Amino acid sequence: MKFITYQTKQTLDGYRTGLYYQDRVFDLQTNYHAMLVAKGESDLAYTSETLCPSNPTMFYQLGKVGFDRAKKVSAYVEKTDNLPSYSGDQVKLGPPVTNPSKIICVGTNYRDHVVEMKSELPTHPVLFAKYANALIGPEDNIEKPSVTKQLDYEVELAVVIGKKAKNVREANALDYVAGYTIANDISARDLQKRTVQWLQGKTLDRSTPVGPWLVTTDEIADPGKLGISSKVNGEQRQSSNTDQLIFSVPNLIAFISELMTLEPGDIILTGTPDGVGFAQEPPKFLRSGDEVVLEIEGIGSLKNIVHDC
Repeated sequence: MKFITYQTKQTLDGYRTGLYYQDRVFDLQTNYHAMLVAKGESDLAYTSETLCPSNPTMFYQLGKVGFDRAKKVSAYVEKTDNLPSYSGDQVKLGPPVTNPSKIICVGTNYRDHVVEMKSELPTHPVLFAKYANALIGPEDNIEKPSVTKQLDYEVELAVVIGKKAKNVREANALDYVAGYTIANDISARDLQKRTVQWLQGKTLDRSTPVGPWLVTTDEIADPGKLGISSKVNGEQRQSSNTDQLIFSVPNLIAFISELMTLEPGDIILTGTPDGVGFAQEPPKFLRSGDEVVLEIEGIGSLKNIVHDC
């Protein structure tokens, strides 16, 4: 199942939850209502907005129950003709999570990236934060403010939490995952490197694309065996596999959940492989007009244009 958030271009009046199937966008709540009516459960249909909210934040608050209902809608959409839907040119996709309570990022988590950055192999996950102000969707421009001259790209597998997680064991950590998406951990290297704390270079306004959708865990058997790559203006920059992760997705969830409670909709950015602009000879930083395309096996591609602001 490909879970999305979207706005209709006619109104642009706030993101709604939806499903992406065969190049069409299906409103989640509307089709949940239709499914209940078709099953003769009209009484439940009247409460469909509560049971399967159109508001993304409210939907994630349902946790696993919400995604179980969404998967039933997905199955209904796949076998039913003539359901209401939108074509791609009628909607604007947003980030799969529009307002997460936490965006937790992991630094130096690919062996090849540790080497190119001339860093030491970490003994524990290196964590830092982003905030919701940085998030944009797959159809938005990456904003490059004048405060930085060294804007860099980083393709990352993003993990979205599906139910509350605290002191989770690594053996069952994936049970707490709603799904996976692609993130570009845009980094202002000149701001990041001027102090020992990275935050100021990592969470610029409207700088971090996430999307284009969330692929649920039933479609990705092993997040540790996915091809991952990036291109800038058609030039291959990064090409690796998540089997190069130093700390695996289950390990990260277990480690982080010992420190803090993970809530549904929280995002974990798992790190980037080698090939970032900062490490090129000479460095290749992003400029206005650059097209950045990220790809992760089993998820798809995420394309954004850099824009001076």
